[in-house]
Amino acid sequence: MIKRLGLVALGLSTASTALAGGIDRSGQDITILFEKGTAARLEFGSVSPNLQGKGLTPFTSAVDNVADDYIQAQIGFKSDINAKLSYGLILDQPFGADVAYAGSPTTTWFGGTSANASSSALTGLLRYKFNDRMSVYGGLRLQEASANVVLSGRAYGALTGYSVDLAQDSSAGYVVGAAYEIPDIALRVALTYNSAISHDFDTVEKVGATTVGIKSTEVDTPQSVNLDFQTGVAANTLVFGGIRWADWSKFRLDPAFFVSRTGGGLVDLEDSTTYTLGVGRKFNETWSGLFSLTYEKAGDPLVSPLAPTTGQMGATLGAVYTMEKMKVTFGVNYTRLGDATPETGTPDTARADFTGNDAVGFGVRLDYTF
Repeated sequence: MIKRLGLVALGLSTASTALAGGIDRSGQDITILFEKGTAARLEFGSVSPNLQGKGLTPFTSAVDNVADDYIQAQIGFKSDINAKLSYGLILDQPFGADVAYAGSPTTTWFGGTSANASSSALTGLLRYKFNDRMSVYGGLRLQEASANVVLSGRAYGALTGYSVDLAQDSSAGYVVGAAYEIPDIALRVALTYNSAISHDFDTVEKVGATTVGIKSTEVDTPQSVNLDFQTGVAANTLVFGGIRWADWSKFRLDPAFFVSRTGGGLVDLEDSTTYTLGVGRKFNETWSGLFSLTYEKAGDPLVSPLAPTTGQMGATLGAVYTMEKMKVTFGVNYTRLGDATPETGTPDTARADFTGNDAVGFGVRLDYTF
């Protein structure tokens, strides 16, 4: 009775991933690989962050919300080749950023500063079952990404008006993992490693309208590890959770001209570890529900203006409607985002305080079994 509930409880990523560490968005979920038989999945979510604060002396005006709403989508398909071997395909949007500061660049610290980054990834996986308890899986991930950053405002001195455009680039990485299951009690523990993916972006740097650099910039999206688990604890009741670690300290954006003038890069992030713990309950043959909490410890409060938050605490509430071959999952998430102080310069100089910020996410997922 709780076996099918487990997959639903673990997978509602669009509602529960609001603003994780770095520019993490999808969590790189691969749980469709554990569905029975042939299955297809369509997942859609909308996230509305609220990131605002106040400038520090002498530019103490309010900083209006700098984070744009964004939409997440994910498509997955899984099928069996034989009794031991199966495959899965997943299309998602693993990383992204949409930040823009309003205000005049002459009377505010960051007026006109913005960052836009987008990515999409196609992952192909094979899973081999040694028996009904042990399995291994792995495959390739093809990832496409691009970005644009503008630095503007009094915080950037002579470099106000600097911009860098990273043209779209495609590159590949890999995924490997292993799982242990006890089907009778809906127990599953899955450990997944996602490799870093190195992009070599064609880069154009400008100050105002003047081009100051045309070179390539190497950027590595981070390696990460996902540990997902679930287990039945009573009839129709499941406990589930996960831990995701991402190596954001190795994520560098170092365009040549900018580094030559400042001695440092555009982004300086810390590694993140995100914890999730929840419970799912089947009420009858048609309806189930789930509730989960997400926690990410805050790091150094001095942060990049392009990622002006650190740490989070969130809650997700979901409902599942089950038909003969279809499940529809609805979820809503509220996340309290940690206070942070955007800074610039060497040594780091605080420019603003961001406090009391949050994000709201809504998600829906459709699972169909053939």
